[in-house]
Amino acid sequence: MSRKALVTVVLALLALAAVSLAAALVRGGTAWPGATPEATFRDRNGDGVLEHGGGEPLLDRTELAPRSRIVRRLALFAQLTDAHILDEESPARLEVLDRRGRPFTSAFRPQEALSGQVLAATVRSLNALKPEAVVVTGDLIDNAQRNELDEALAILRGGRVNPNSGARGYQGVQDAADADPFYYRPDVDPPRHPGLVTRAERPFVSRGLEGPWYPVVGNHDLLVQGILAPTARTNEIATGNRKLLGLGAAALHAVQGLEVIPSLVARLLRFGLPGASARVPPDPRRRELSADETLAALRDASGHGGGGALLDYSFDIGPVRAIVLDTIRRSSGASGVVRPSQRRWLQHELRAAGRHPVIVFSHTPLRSAEGGDAALSLLDRARHVVAVVAGDTHRNVIRPRAGYWQIDTSSLIDYPQQARAVELDRTANGGLVLQTWMIDHDPSNQDAEISRQLAYLDYQGGRVQGLAGRRTDRNARLYLP
Repeated sequence: MSRKALVTVVLALLALAAVSLAAALVRGGTAWPGATPEATFRDRNGDGVLEHGGGEPLLDRTELAPRSRIVRRLALFAQLTDAHILDEESPARLEVLDRRGRPFTSAFRPQEALSGQVLAATVRSLNALKPEAVVVTGDLIDNAQRNELDEALAILRGGRVNPNSGARGYQGVQDAADADPFYYRPDVDPPRHPGLVTRAERPFVSRGLEGPWYPVVGNHDLLVQGILAPTARTNEIATGNRKLLGLGAAALHAVQGLEVIPSLVARLLRFGLPGASARVPPDPRRRELSADETLAALRDASGHGGGGALLDYSFDIGPVRAIVLDTIRRSSGASGVVRPSQRRWLQHELRAAGRHPVIVFSHTPLRSAEGGDAALSLLDRARHVVAVVAGDTHRNVIRPRAGYWQIDTSSLIDYPQQARAVELDRTANGGLVLQTWMIDHDPSNQDAEISRQLAYLDYQGGRVQGLAGRRTDRNARLYLP
């Protein structure tokens, strides 16, 4: 059997599995709690089809301290990260770059039209958890657009959500009439989901988070494509009526092997779009936001976030002091930064926490941020730090370090499309333990369930990249001194 034929068969089976699984869970008559220690999704026989299976019990990790009996809960919170709510119809989308290879990876995903439905289904599962707080660790949106942020905040707030932009209905690369074989078209390509992209544009109702949530800013929240500060020219493209379909020879030569920097982009856009383009419906709601506008909207919607030019602040989850660091550059670059002034502020916050357990949240993992090593050195010397929690990498990873745990969590946009629950408990020997487990989004939302299945098959996505991590990176008891 040819590779193409094999993929067609697998995707057809996947379509049947997605529909039957969602229907079976809805018939169960109970809200899907999403707790993966009880049940989760797995590809049991390696055929590319996710099926409802058994859970993943929490595994003990004793690198920092021995196991001990749990006697009392101190705090319970959830983390969701990298939802990448995106406007898949925007002329600012650069799907055409995806086939060029690094650094232009994941510029197109087969499930991308359903990012809002996935976030809404995740909210439903988190409400079943009833956490004391939900921390949103960045990249809530994808391209710094006003309409993306409006959609994301409407989902978190609850009520009517309108994901459509441009003209009514769907206009984009997944349209059935698009002849480019690079893009998955759900109306005609297996697994066939007729009307999927049309449904994705229709308004829907979100339950909204029932508890408090706290924002952490990510590079895609502030920067165009997550790498460049908005300019008058990029905003003109986002709100305008022409979409780039292919790069011209000069543009291809300019970007090949080079770092994407503002001066290069400005040169490429000086005389318009650098290649073949097509007319699309314009939309002023796609306006690109300044960093100050995005931070103000996040603070207003959540009711949290302090003040100033950076989204640095602290808050309490029961007896736990949570410290949020804004690691995002404002001009260009996806790599993070911890500024000297932030390190001084962090040192003050660590002292102010007294003897309370401390958890530090950032979008970029501190170990990979410029200035992050100096920040980690401060945490190494603070005996009351229990964890450093981040997003950005789209990968589940848990590492021990100097008396605390470094926890990175996978994204909602790529497989496995899960959030994370974290519970801090007191143990019988007087120590602490962090119990953490993944949360699946509610599969009774059929379109969100289709997204999970498509994300599993995405050739650049979580399955092939191992973004789900090891079992001990997902569901674990992390013992602390």
